[in-house]
Formats: sequence, C-alpha cells, structure tokens
Amino acid sequence: MNKQKYLMLFALLLALSLAACGGGEEPAPAAEEAPQEVEESAEEEMIEEETAEGEVFTIGVSNGFVGSEWRTQMIQNMEEVNAEYMAEGLTTELVIESADVDIQGQIQQVQNLINREVDAIIINPNSQDGLNAVLEEAVEAGIVVIAVDQEISAEGVYNVVIDQTEWARISARWLAEQLGGTGDVVLIEGFVGHPANEARMAGVDEVFSEYPDLNVVGRESGMWDQATGQQVMSDLLASLPNIDGVWTQDGMATGVLQAIVGANPDQWPIVTGEARANYLQLWDEVLTDRSDFNTIGVVNPPGVGASGMRVAIELLQGNSVDESQLAGPFGNSLYVPIPFVVDGDNFAEISAEYADQPASYTLDGFITQEEAAAFTR
Repeated sequence: MNKQKYLMLFALLLALSLAACGGGEEPAPAAEEAPQEVEESAEEEMIEEETAEGEVFTIGVSNGFVGSEWRTQMIQNMEEVNAEYMAEGLTTELVIESADVDIQGQIQQVQNLINREVDAIIINPNSQDGLNAVLEEAVEAGIVVIAVDQEISAEGVYNVVIDQTEWARISARWLAEQLGGTGDVVLIEGFVGHPANEARMAGVDEVFSEYPDLNVVGRESGMWDQATGQQVMSDLLASLPNIDGVWTQDGMATGVLQAIVGANPDQWPIVTGEARANYLQLWDEVLTDRSDFNTIGVVNPPGVGASGMRVAIELLQGNSVDESQLAGPFGNSLYVPIPFVVDGDNFAEISAEYADQPASYTLDGFITQEEAAAFTR
C-alpha cells in the first residue's frame, strides 16, 4: 500500500472512530450535572436549617373552670400575647380547651392537646395532684407544660404563679393590724380543696396564729362567686351579730360588702376586699356615707396565664429554667411578682385610673419577655 493510500485509509478510520465516539458524547452533560445536584442538596439543607431555626410553635391551653370573669380575662390576655407572637412568626393560633369540667374532664382536655401534638400546654389546674399522670405523659411526649395560677407537683412541670400564700398573708396581716390583734372574725373561702384556695387559707392561718386574741368564729365557702358570697355573708351576719372582721378573697368580696351594706349593722365589721373594678366602685359609694370606711384589695393578676406563655416561649426556643430560682412547696415554681395592692393610701389614684374599665375587670399585670428570659439560662 503506497503512502498516499495509507494516509487516506488512516484518515477514514479516524473519522469513523470519532463518529462512533460522537454517540457517546451525550452522557457528558449528565457528568456535568452531578455538581449541580450537590449544590441543590446543600441548598435544601440550608432551607431546612433555616426552617428549624425559625420553627413556628403551637400552644395549647387547658382551662377547667369558666364560671368567673377572672378566667375569661386570663384567656383574653393569653390571646393578646399570642397575637404578638403570631405577628413575629413564632406561634400559630392557640388551641384552647375551656369548659367547666371535673378532674376527669380536665384530663381529657390535656389528652386532646397531646393528640393535637401541641408544643406547649398552659394549664390552670383543677387539682393539686389529680392531673399529675396525664401532665407527666405530656412531658414524656416532649411537650413543655406550664401550670399557672396554682402550684402542682407533677414531675417535669413548671409552675408560673404568684405566691398565693403570700398573697393571702398580705390582706390577713392588714386585717389583724386593723383590728389591733383582737376580735371575732369570719373567713369566707373559695372552693375547698382547690390548690389556690388551700395555699391562701394556709397563709391566713399562719398570720392569725401570730394573734392569739383573734378568734375565728365562722368559716364558710363562697365558691368564688359574688352571689354566693353575698348569701353566705348575710347568713353569717344574721347568726353572728358581733362580727369584728371578715377575711374573704377574689370575686366573693363584692358580694360580701353588698351584704354588709344591705344589713347595715350598728358596728360594721372590717372587711378585706378585692382588686376588681366593681369592688372599687362599691368602695367609692360606701365612702360617700362612711368616710372612715377602709378596706384592701391585693391584685391577683389574670395575666399570670400570659406570664406562663412567655416562659413557655423561652423554653421552646431552647433555653432552660434557671433552677436556682425554683421555689414553692414542690420546688418547681417560678414566682412572678404580685403587681400591687390597693388600700386607703392609694385608693383615689387607683380608682380614677380604672374608672373606665367594665365592672368585671380585674386589676392586672404580667411579665415582659425580658423578665421571662431572666428565669432561664
């Protein structure tokens, strides 16, 4: 084969070889796409990471007693604070279980919230220990559980409350001092056996034990109801004509004072009151005819529910409770401040400040997010 033919044959074979390879060039882009898939995977991971950092939480509420304006205001406060969180992209709508229920009914409320897979439960408990098992089940499921208004002992649950015992001590001490440490007194308490009531009555008993000349001559339940409190006080005035002092609490106080106004005994007993708009209004009316009338109202804030929510948000965002601040009978309570006290010294100022509030309004207060953060680390 001459050189020219050899070169022509070589060129032809090379061309055929390249043509054959040309069909195999199509997968090349696939090889080039591999880095793109890696980039997309990394981008997805970044998005997932951002979603985790900006997680939106669902908070459930269990309220087992709706027979008072105080509880209504508690729920309203929680909804207002949650609206702030929703605007920040922190939470969804509250999941609220609110009805008059017994212990078993509130257990079902909590079970409903567990089944809804909420991230936190804020509960105003109907029992000091009857709910422990279901609340501990919620904790085991990874749910943050905060009890408000009253202290319970459930493992893993935190109480965010005012010190109910100290709350009662304040007005009990005031009454004892007003009476000069002597006289016959009657006690009108809330629901017997309810955690908050039991804590308060322990505070009253503690103070009165320091005054041996104070005699408790009657003790009845007004069931935290204004009408019931009025009836109970009327019955006590009829059966015990020489009452020197009355210690009562919350929604019953207005009824108690109405009963005293209606009976108008020759010697009015000195009576504790409440920090609610309708009581302030009645207080003002009584002063018109009795300028020496004096009473006291210690604020028991419905805002404690919102305070509990603020602490829950801190925990949901990865903070933990500063255990050095835990207190209370079960060692799991974070005490928020009692906002203030209304007495003869500041009545005119406070009365004017809340003059436009509806009669059912309870003087209120709750902690800021910064104050909630101060409970954690």
